Amino acid sequence: MVSSERTRAWRPPVAGVVEVFHAHFTEHAYPMHVHDAWTLLIVDDGAIRYDLNRHEHGTLADTVSLLPPHIPHNGSPATPHGFRKRVLYLDDTHLDLDYIGSAADGPDFADPLLRRRVGQVHTALGRRGDELEAESRLALIAERLRLHLRPREPAAIAPVRGVAHGLRDLLDENLIRGITLDAAAKQVHAHPSHLVRAFTRTFGIPPHQYLMSRRVDHARRLLLDGHPPAAVALAAGFYDQPHLTRHFRRIVGTTPARFARSHA
Repeated sequence: MVSSERTRAWRPPVAGVVEVFHAHFTEHAYPMHVHDAWTLLIVDDGAIRYDLNRHEHGTLADTVSLLPPHIPHNGSPATPHGFRKRVLYLDDTHLDLDYIGSAADGPDFADPLLRRRVGQVHTALGRRGDELEAESRLALIAERLRLHLRPREPAAIAPVRGVAHGLRDLLDENLIRGITLDAAAKQVHAHPSHLVRAFTRTFGIPPHQYLMSRRVDHARRLLLDGHPPAAVALAAGFYDQPHLTRHFRRIVGTTPARFARSHA
């Protein structure tokens, strides 16, 4: 249940920034979900605790958190009065996907300079006409993040991709139209129950929850492009608008209509 919520979301005309999201939540707890973009997070008030890659972490007012794409995570208030946060969702033009492993191992940075720069870029992104300033500050932020992150050494022998990765590929390929568990199991040559267990064990999230969080991400982009929630529901693979609203609020902490209005 969300007893108090204030959100604002927009997509600025700055290359590499998928979305800017500001929110104040008192009770909302994010379930396990994934994003297809880097999540660069700062907290202005309160604190957030979250699980990433089966380890517990926390974002305080003096830290910066970088959550990598494709890695399930959740989030909940760590203080009685909730939290205020500002988030940048960045594509891989700012951070190469080779840094995913390092970010999953150590997503939180107690770096005052980085914290200050992230706050400054949010200010620039909130002003029309300051796109060059935002781009310049983002370049410095990405450089600073790369100093913190060290890509893992590549394994001498690449790990064998199992049935869990096969199912994830199928879910990504069939994001909108969906795919039945039986059909997926036949394609990856695994029993359905084994496939569900393997996926959940490998990625820390059940297949249906992974698919819904990916669809919600897609719905966010469509809403930021100005499409109405009713049209977005079908375009993002949901049965109808109530179906979208239920999953959207569970993951984002607000309804699609409020999310769209905050952008407008």
